[in-house]
Amino acid sequence: MSSTSRSKPNRVEQIKAESQFLAGTIRDDLSSDAATFGKDNLQLLKFHGTYQQDDRDARVSLRQQGKDKAFSMMVRCRIPGGRLTSRQFLAHLDLCDLLGNSTMKITTRQTIQLHGIVKQDLRQTIATINSLGLSTFAACGDVNRNVMCCPAKKNSPVHQAIEQLTKDLAEELAPRTTTYRELWVLDDKTGERHLVEEHSATREMSDTTEPLYGPTYLPRKFKCAVISPDDNCVDVYTQDLGFIAIVQQNEVVGYNVVVGGGMGTTPSNSATFPALAQPMAFCLPKQAIDVAKAVLIVQRDHGNRSDRKVARMKYLIANWGLPKFRAAVEDVLGYSLESPREVVIRQTDDHMGWQSQEDGLWSYGLNIENGRVSDGKTVHLKNALRQLAEFHQEEIRLSANQSLIFCNIPADKREQFDSILKGSQVRSTEETSLVRRHSLACVALPTCGLAVTEAERRLPFVMDQLEAVLQSLELDRSQFTVRMTGCPNGCARPYAADVALVGKAVDRYTLFVGGTLRGDRLAFLLKDMVTSEDIVAELTSLFIAFRNHRLNDETLGDFCHRLGGESLLSLCHQSRESEDFTTALSAKGSL
Repeated sequence: MSSTSRSKPNRVEQIKAESQFLAGTIRDDLSSDAATFGKDNLQLLKFHGTYQQDDRDARVSLRQQGKDKAFSMMVRCRIPGGRLTSRQFLAHLDLCDLLGNSTMKITTRQTIQLHGIVKQDLRQTIATINSLGLSTFAACGDVNRNVMCCPAKKNSPVHQAIEQLTKDLAEELAPRTTTYRELWVLDDKTGERHLVEEHSATREMSDTTEPLYGPTYLPRKFKCAVISPDDNCVDVYTQDLGFIAIVQQNEVVGYNVVVGGGMGTTPSNSATFPALAQPMAFCLPKQAIDVAKAVLIVQRDHGNRSDRKVARMKYLIANWGLPKFRAAVEDVLGYSLESPREVVIRQTDDHMGWQSQEDGLWSYGLNIENGRVSDGKTVHLKNALRQLAEFHQEEIRLSANQSLIFCNIPADKREQFDSILKGSQVRSTEETSLVRRHSLACVALPTCGLAVTEAERRLPFVMDQLEAVLQSLELDRSQFTVRMTGCPNGCARPYAADVALVGKAVDRYTLFVGGTLRGDRLAFLLKDMVTSEDIVAELTSLFIAFRNHRLNDETLGDFCHRLGGESLLSLCHQSRESEDFTTALSAKGSL
């Protein structure tokens, strides 16, 4: 395989090349009494769906006691389109109690993460997940990860087609090495590990083991999604690869293929940047899988394998230009593709609250703030979800907004659903403000090793104050996205949001504005190094400017985009000197 860069492959590339298809010495580490895995194996474990982390809140006190860090594992599932059975969901609740830290996280990629799994319990955790008909394999690592799709339960031919393509992509783009089964999966009859005749540690290196990926897999992670044009709830333009259905007479006649999205950036490195996917071509439904494989192969063979900071496919496309990239894809395919067709993304639906499935049944979308499922002193969310899943043993779907959708609910069960939520003091979607419903936060502190500041633990308190401010300004019915991340890697898709706060330094954020709820435009940097104490004040001045100077039904993101940074900062400064600013801040109780 060739590479765009002639430089020496980075250390991770060497680890993959020497791993015998992701085996490394993980088996030996699992047999060891040590609390941690070897450094090289930590890179390989990502492909198996798990990261080693430590409790950063406890670092100082442990160091003072002369103790090591409090290490544990995060385990992530691969759940195409976020579709689960109630049994699978309940089992994850059990796992987070029995083997984890009693909480679980619904992610922005429609899957579930368990935290606090100690090394000695890792095998049992992953084996249990596989016994449910799920897998953690390829949930992380330099491969195609969880494939996203609209989670709404619909019976239309269009929705059935995009759900089927999601499933097919997940299967066809999955790694083929048997290492995962050998390490983690128990035989249902014997209870023994699955072993192949030729042990992975001595297996001959051959591309036939991984016909799509080869022995070194991709240069970096790869993400894809499928949507219909009436709903971009999974942010298709933030993906490496996206398929947008082209619909005629309620039938999918093909897909616009978009390529090169990705949120991560390193502010100190000008060669890095967030990007939205660009329309590359149109393909027929029967061509979609082959096109996906061809795109992946071009990235595999030409992506940067020397510098992981610029190894995502968006950088290859930026360096080559889209025409050259498309030509390379067509060369792999052996035929030409049509040009993209005209398509308009009409809206984004968070699918929360009661929604008709058009088959006489209902779905209920329950907003899970920042995706964290746990029980508190007064609010017993985990208990409520357990009751709902046991009471109504039907399909459950995970949304890209870190929330849950309970499907196939008869009309006569709706009242019981509501009463279960009330009984556990859980705020229903109907009682949740629009600004909170459209907010996202990554995990950040204390478990993410990359976080420089808070996100998931801070945003709820910011929302408490913003709700009062927006109500005071009579903007509480306006829909816009607010996203917060603990670092610039962008796991909560901040650079496509109306408003985003991205961790830059300890207790300091960069404020971005100007994206859209539709996810089809990048935000721009408005103000750098905003302190946590100034977040609400900065946003209040922005909201006042928006209320006073918007055009008709202009959205917040469109308003910011129209004005641009300099004019917007001037209006925000004027807002700070107005009586409205003092009144609005008083409403949130800060003065």
